[in-house]
Amino acid sequence: MDTLKTLLRENLVGRNRLWAALSALVLLVPEFAHADTGELPIDTGTTAWMLISTALVLLMVPGLAMFYGGLVRTKNVLGTMMHSFAAMAIVGVLWVVVGYSMAFGPGTGWAGWDWDFFLLQGIENKLMEIEVNGEARAIPWLVFAMFQGKFAIITPALISGAFAERVSFKAYCIFIALWSLLVYVPLCHWVWSADGFLTGKAIDFAGGTVIHISAGIAGLISAIYLGARRGYPKTAMHPSNLVMTLMGAGLLWVGWFGFNAGSSVASGLQTAQALTVTQAAAAAGAFTWMVIEALHHKKATSLGLVSGILAGLVAITPAAGDVTVVGSLALGVIASVICYFAIAMKNKLGYDDALDVFGIHGVAGIVGAIGLTFFLRAAEGRPDFSTQLWYQTEGVLVSLGYAGVVSFILVFAVDKLFRFRMSDANEMAGIDHADHGEHAYGMLNLD
Repeated sequence: MDTLKTLLRENLVGRNRLWAALSALVLLVPEFAHADTGELPIDTGTTAWMLISTALVLLMVPGLAMFYGGLVRTKNVLGTMMHSFAAMAIVGVLWVVVGYSMAFGPGTGWAGWDWDFFLLQGIENKLMEIEVNGEARAIPWLVFAMFQGKFAIITPALISGAFAERVSFKAYCIFIALWSLLVYVPLCHWVWSADGFLTGKAIDFAGGTVIHISAGIAGLISAIYLGARRGYPKTAMHPSNLVMTLMGAGLLWVGWFGFNAGSSVASGLQTAQALTVTQAAAAAGAFTWMVIEALHHKKATSLGLVSGILAGLVAITPAAGDVTVVGSLALGVIASVICYFAIAMKNKLGYDDALDVFGIHGVAGIVGAIGLTFFLRAAEGRPDFSTQLWYQTEGVLVSLGYAGVVSFILVFAVDKLFRFRMSDANEMAGIDHADHGEHAYGMLNLD
């Protein structure tokens, strides 16, 4: 028995020594890694939040598909939703191959370029430096590239609502591929890259000018050039499924927290501020639209509610990192009121922006980009009011002018080469059947 006890004791001591050695080795590994690579330590909190934000922004694309799909007629539901999903495929590939390099590569001209960013080959194992509480930290570079890639995907998808129910799928795919590279990428470079001529001047925290104004004006130009849907405005064109539209709006609202708060590229105070003002502006926009409808029509509609949500969300997007909570409420209210009357004006003018891309995204983007100047949070080194107001106006004008002109050229070229507008017969049959050979539901309504 004594011999057995002695063996057990020696075995236990040996195992304790082994565990101690392994523990010491584990403690030393980070030091070895840091010394060998020379890299900054990864900020795991920011990395985790950026991964979540990336997923939240991608969630907005199927949310947008549901939002748009519920607003069109039954025969066009799948085709309309395919416009959003196709953007995930087409722009998703282009962004990895050349888009990120053109948008965030060095260069002071029309776009940038860095061979390390081509196909993302040079950043697979690299970290990107960020600042956390005044200290230099890092996140995996791929996380930032993928986060920005989701912005590139949703922007052309937004445009599709303007010419819904009347364009060929093939021509649409060609258009968004060209638009992404020739419109979105340069604007992104000018505003968000280190070398852009608007960088450090116009405040666009999460994409008021780069995303919403550019998509809005592109939608307006496209809708006017291509002409109205067959039978518009005399034929009633009822939404196929407002329940789906409501669910889509809910997903957009949830995803927008990643859209705005993720744009801080941090997990700290500014992240919390951006998230808070996003919620406040969306709620204020929705509430205001309900009040307007109640006063004007004696009832509040679900379509009006979701329109108010989007107006508030779009308006706060360029401002989310820089305005006060009171300012976010004001921007939500102002955007909702102006967008309401912008859509009413569209109906009087008679152009067929089918799903009000310019009336919501373009108009609210302008309201947010310029209006934020009046509600900025105090910060060191910020220009005086008049200078900042000019910077914001300059950003809006650049986005409207550049995106408008190039979008017209692209719509014209695609239409002449590939026939952008569907034939009357295909439009009557519906894009689900004509372009995809499918139907969203068992019964088909050919109104």
